[in-house]
Amino acid sequence: MNRNELFHLLNQKVRLFSKEMNDYLQQHNLYSSQWTILYILLENGPMTQTDIWKYLQVEAPTITRTLTRMEKSGWIVKKPGNDKREKIILLTDEAREKLDRIQQSVQQFENDFTTNLTTNEQQELYRLLKKLGSERNVNTNENE
Repeated sequence: MNRNELFHLLNQKVRLFSKEMNDYLQQHNLYSSQWTILYILLENGPMTQTDIWKYLQVEAPTITRTLTRMEKSGWIVKKPGNDKREKIILLTDEAREKLDRIQQSVQQFENDFTTNLTTNEQQELYRLLKKLGSERNVNTNENE
């Protein structure tokens, strides 16, 4: 196996996951990009718009558009931050009421998606993904 094959397969699996997650989330009138934001707000509490795009490693305009759609749909609310440019993003009460059901639904999807992996394989995949791309070695031969 060469690295081109590895990364092509990884890219294909990420695309498949995103497509199927989007299909699955339609029942909740959500897209996977919106679910990701709801999830990190649920886990971390209110966050600035800047913290969200940095955390997700997505360009700021993309997050701004997504948050605007989410605000119009009643999922989040934007509050002024420390200065007039900063926006704090919070979940609405309506979103909080729906999140348990959505989270259970997403967990079912994730279980179905990973059904061919044992618990140990899932843990190993998690470990490897955490390691991937982090603290790149100066000497690339160390990884070969």
